[in-house]
Amino acid sequence: MNHALIKGVEVDPSRARSATQYVFLVCGLGISSWAPMVPYAKERLGLNDADLGLLLLFLGAGAITMMPITGIMTTRYGSRSVILSSTFIMALSLPMLLLMTSPILMGLMLFVFGAAVGTIDVAMNAHGVQVQNIFTKPIMSSLHGLFSVGGLLGSLGLGFFIKLGLEPIVAAIGISFLLLFIVCRQYANLLSGSSEIKLREINSSANIHEQGRFSWLKGSVLFLGIMCFIVFLSEGAMLDWSAVFLREIRGVSPEFAGSGYAAFSIAMAIMRLIGDRIVVRLDGKRVVVGGSLLAAFGLFLVVFVPWISGTLVGFVLLGLGAANIVPVFFSEGGKIRGLSPTVTIPAITTMGYAGQLAGPAILGFIAYGFSLPIAFAFIGGMLLLVALSYGFRNLGQGTSS
Repeated sequence: MNHALIKGVEVDPSRARSATQYVFLVCGLGISSWAPMVPYAKERLGLNDADLGLLLLFLGAGAITMMPITGIMTTRYGSRSVILSSTFIMALSLPMLLLMTSPILMGLMLFVFGAAVGTIDVAMNAHGVQVQNIFTKPIMSSLHGLFSVGGLLGSLGLGFFIKLGLEPIVAAIGISFLLLFIVCRQYANLLSGSSEIKLREINSSANIHEQGRFSWLKGSVLFLGIMCFIVFLSEGAMLDWSAVFLREIRGVSPEFAGSGYAAFSIAMAIMRLIGDRIVVRLDGKRVVVGGSLLAAFGLFLVVFVPWISGTLVGFVLLGLGAANIVPVFFSEGGKIRGLSPTVTIPAITTMGYAGQLAGPAILGFIAYGFSLPIAFAFIGGMLLLVALSYGFRNLGQGTSS
């Protein structure tokens, strides 16, 4: 096994990459395991739809709160220590979500769970960028592909165990033990704090403690954050509105209303697993511009083709096109001169996830004022803006500027 020697610190790139893939899988598995729990929580607490929607904001609030703080934590303690500690909190709080007996306690536990998810999300992306910099070739798409696989396994797996007759709390505890087992087993293969510091010394001449003060104001960081906001907005729209669109606009029966999001998710997972090879062959600019155009075309197909088959094809095209855009943005964010990935990735991730949280609400306002098809067409137009903005910005430029 080849090892990279970074100023006296030995790093095994292949093992570090494999360990990072497992962490992405754990994050996707952990957060998606909450989805099958939602009906149980709603019934146990006696919530209506409006109350449930308000309660779910606590999960997003916890994630958004911790994302900027995670950059400071990873700089001080190293990504793998932050990944391990946040996995413990996520694993502990997951089954607790089935035990809360009041909306207030549930909101607090959702905040804690969301904070853990947001922390591990930022730490694993910063770690992934650092491992990618050792490889000197793209690996971020495959990492996000494992996150998507984890998402599919989590949303289906917990429900499967419950279907087999396990109590929901027992199934949740089993998932928690699995998360801890995977991360603890891979912990030694993750980059240590010392090796990350050496990497930052090589990749950046700026003082790490001075970087965070103005990193959010740096043009490259703001641009990538805004682009991530738009792409995450489209992903959030699929999660919350695709079933509504199929049910109310296309007249699909309730049991098949989730087929649109399933088609989108499977297409995205497959495309991300092969995305690194695509980025190497085409380069990041073509992936972003071409992917944005394909995703926009998919949404316009959803809106303007009245047949259900055409709508589902549109969701697939959206998943295929959007799959590798964010990994390219994170890769570029990890190469901005004078800034460490532990500074840029939290900033870009926070802005991106703000889009995923705000997206469903924005679409709701547009759908209420006009119609849901117009809201989907609006997202298609925003994706066209991503293609144009990124294409013209990078015309004649390198990605590390």
